[in-house]
Amino acid sequence: MIKILIVDDSAVVRKVLSDELSKARGIEVVGTAVDPYVARDKIVRLKPDVITLDLEMPRMDGLTFLRKLMKYYPMPVLVISSLTPKGSDTALKALELGAVDVVCKPGSAFSVAEISKMLVEKIRAAAVAQIKPPASRGRVESITCPGNALQYTSHGVLAIGASTGGTRAIEDILVALPNNTPGTIIVQHMPEHFTATFAKRLNSLSRMEVREAVNNDLVVPGVALIAPGGRHMVLRRSGARYCVSIKMGPPVHHQRPSVDVLFHSVATQAGSNALGVILTGMGSDGAEGLGAMKKAGARTIAQDQASCVVFGMPKEAIDAGAVEATLPLVDIPQRIVDLMSKRNANPGRPVLAQNY
Repeated sequence: MIKILIVDDSAVVRKVLSDELSKARGIEVVGTAVDPYVARDKIVRLKPDVITLDLEMPRMDGLTFLRKLMKYYPMPVLVISSLTPKGSDTALKALELGAVDVVCKPGSAFSVAEISKMLVEKIRAAAVAQIKPPASRGRVESITCPGNALQYTSHGVLAIGASTGGTRAIEDILVALPNNTPGTIIVQHMPEHFTATFAKRLNSLSRMEVREAVNNDLVVPGVALIAPGGRHMVLRRSGARYCVSIKMGPPVHHQRPSVDVLFHSVATQAGSNALGVILTGMGSDGAEGLGAMKKAGARTIAQDQASCVVFGMPKEAIDAGAVEATLPLVDIPQRIVDLMSKRNANPGRPVLAQNY
């Protein structure tokens, strides 16, 4: 049984979450807390496996509590946040402090049933997560790349997929990559509205331009496009160039956006001109699509177990034979540059590093 402690100042939210989670197989709500002070005592006494945390509470706000918790008693934390610009920004700060994932509060955008389903899945991911406080994260060095080192980048497409723990992994990769990196398209499992805040934050840190994708955005060097929460993103050709389409459609592997949807489109549209990277996350989303990319001639990379928060998605891709190189997160940016740099007279295709 996965033992859960619910920390929220709203009696209504505590009851709703308790009632819904108690219905889930393998999950036991061992207690609730109205604020961080009560939560502190119950964590010590009840020893929960995962806590859900509201960020707006009396006496001590959720970010302050999370900072203290990660310093003195690191454990899996799922943030419960409102779908507002302020709520999205605060939730991203919580992820930076070491929270495993974020779930929207029930409300007008999502029903109790929808939120409960998502929360159960994320609790199961959090329960097996490797908790990595910010101070313990390995440093990813920025890569300096001469302007002419990445030739034929208009033909290249870098596709990245991630879920649990992926916000920090994607940040580390994009911050390290040079500003002339080939056109980059990214799926991170994240609720609607949160992806816009995530893209804005990455844009402030990265040498590339990073933004939430809109329909018909061109995939061009120096720009990274983040799939909007609640929508699938696919790659398509636009004459001699690539662009993205943003669309609805049923969830794939319970996800929308789905990594598999993106990767399958990259396999079809870009083939050997693409590089696929699958990062930390729960489940199997992306494994089949990465296999299709590899079959189409693309190069493929997976994040290794030691550096993942959750090794589910990379492991599924590795087990399916979809991965050529399994690397620590700190080594992935340099490998991306190596694979997508021009090293021989073969334009139109990412060059292949030989030392796997």
